Amino acid sequence: MKHFLAYLCAMIVALCYGSVPTVDKFLLVSINPLVLSAMVYTSAGIIFLFIHSSPLNNHILSFLHKGRKVDEDMTWRNYLTIFLSSIFASIIAPILYLNGLNLTTAVNAAFLSNTEDLFIILMGVFLLKEIIKLKDVVGFICLLLGALFLSVGNSNDINFNQYLIGNIIVFGSYFFWSLDVILAKFLSNKKNIFLISGLRCAIGGVILIIICFNLGLNFNLSLNSIPPLFFIRVLMMISIIFIYIGIREIGATKMGAILSTSPLLGVLVAIIALNESLNLIQILCGGLMFIGLLILYMDKKNNNEKDIVDA
Repeated sequence: MKHFLAYLCAMIVALCYGSVPTVDKFLLVSINPLVLSAMVYTSAGIIFLFIHSSPLNNHILSFLHKGRKVDEDMTWRNYLTIFLSSIFASIIAPILYLNGLNLTTAVNAAFLSNTEDLFIILMGVFLLKEIIKLKDVVGFICLLLGALFLSVGNSNDINFNQYLIGNIIVFGSYFFWSLDVILAKFLSNKKNIFLISGLRCAIGGVILIIICFNLGLNFNLSLNSIPPLFFIRVLMMISIIFIYIGIREIGATKMGAILSTSPLLGVLVAIIALNESLNLIQILCGGLMFIGLLILYMDKKNNNEKDIVDA
């Protein structure tokens, strides 16, 4: 029963991640990308910091860290890492992603999210001196070719240049999110994930608000925009807790393999909710990228379990 609940948690997280492009695409109809980023990260920071300062904090952390040895101390290097992480993941990446999503489709954004795994593994090799095998190289090639062909493929419903630029910008956003994952390795053994997550989101959100005010952007929200914004907040909260539960009960390898299905779930959500079409190029490229992910996750349990847990 425990494992069933853990697998259920993993599938919910995969569905949450996959739903984000569709929710964001809906919001971008009425909200500027910078304003949306500022609202998302500021509100998330407030929620995480509120939990950190509440009586629930210790109870939740005791549950999440059950059976794990964690470090309670925070040094100036940790705070510097949090600041850099907020710049990459709460400012640069979402600005690129939302502006790119504004120019392309939610289906393509979901497929291109596969490239984050590619960037993470490549950075692990070059920056953290992790070891790769021949099969990993094959997986890299599949992911890269799928992303490249998907980015330059034609579209039936929007201008080709706009479509291409949007895909490239989304592709670039996942590079900065992968930098955040690498930085997270240096914070992965810290006890208070709500303090760390709250600071990361709040720092980025406040900086984005300052930028928005300086640019004179409008923060007015329509009533239709409130439910999706609330939905994104709930997704963030659910994902953080469920990822810890999943990794603890079924292991990081199985958790990672299940999360790799999020782009496919994202495509289905975009097709159903936004009535977006799926052409042959998208199917072939998405399939090639998914095969690349499967190759990368094959036989990881014995070799890279610890590295993925740290990430």
